[in-house]
Amino acid sequence: MTTDSGVTLLDKLRGNVPRSRLSRAARRLRRFNWYNVLVYILLLNLAFIFLYPFIYMLVTSFKSYADLMDATVKWYPREFTPRNWSEAVKQILMPVELFGRTVNLPVPLFNSVLISVLATVGHVLSCSITAYGFSRFQFPGKNLLFVFVIATIIVPVQTIIVPQFSLYNSLRLTQRLALIVPAFFGMGLKGGIFIFLFRQFFLKISPSLEEAAAIDGCNPYSTYFRIILPTSGPVLLVSSILSIVWHWNDVFEPSIYITESKNQMLPQLLPGLEQTLQALQESVTAESLATREVFTLGVIMAVTQYVNNHVSLAGCLLIILLAADFFLPM
Repeated sequence: MTTDSGVTLLDKLRGNVPRSRLSRAARRLRRFNWYNVLVYILLLNLAFIFLYPFIYMLVTSFKSYADLMDATVKWYPREFTPRNWSEAVKQILMPVELFGRTVNLPVPLFNSVLISVLATVGHVLSCSITAYGFSRFQFPGKNLLFVFVIATIIVPVQTIIVPQFSLYNSLRLTQRLALIVPAFFGMGLKGGIFIFLFRQFFLKISPSLEEAAAIDGCNPYSTYFRIILPTSGPVLLVSSILSIVWHWNDVFEPSIYITESKNQMLPQLLPGLEQTLQALQESVTAESLATREVFTLGVIMAVTQYVNNHVSLAGCLLIILLAADFFLPM
């Protein structure tokens, strides 16, 4: 009984496989082992660099207060404390005192989620449509307008915040609207970057797809929504992640446009955490201080004993050498 490759099952069992087949298989195995192993090692090291802060914060969230104040506890908490998560949720849902007033944290949390999600949707829709026009259509002043788009990336927002605030105020774009509405017109927080990303990605898509869609009777809008947008998964994902992260962490523009406490976002409340952290630092118990002093004293005693032992050993060797030099004849 023979297989498709011309080698019988009996030959396989006996190990009588042609050398040419073995050499090709060995070359493939050797090439796979060396190249892929090196690539995966490099990728794992790079991934660890980026994941290290998240892993550290995740491990720290399960530490007890004693482990948190102990510098010797790094990755493995002596006391696993999962109740920290339930306490954090309770503190988020409870009113807290910040800046001398009571703040309900679910309200700024909702504002942060609302502004980040709506602004991201606006950026993805408007910036992708604008970039599609720059990449596929010819119109007067196209290159000049794209230069203006690049200028919005280069020029810091702090230099244009005064006229921008006056413009938004005249258009009745105040509070949360000042952060959401401009995103639906291709601007907002770093909108020029998303236009640039989408344009560069669309330039890589073959025009033959759009030509085939036009033959089937699709207009430019149908081609964009049915052909171009579904094939732009990578740039859609990158733009969505960047937009959400940048809107979530932004402090400058919300502090300018949002003045009412009911519309504030979470990053605007971060300065108030200084009082909370200072109170936490002052609440260190005498037991933790005593533990730290005992640990420090133990380290000092161990180091002292280590030094004394080596000094004694050096003294003994010196005496032996002197005695040998004195008693032994030259």
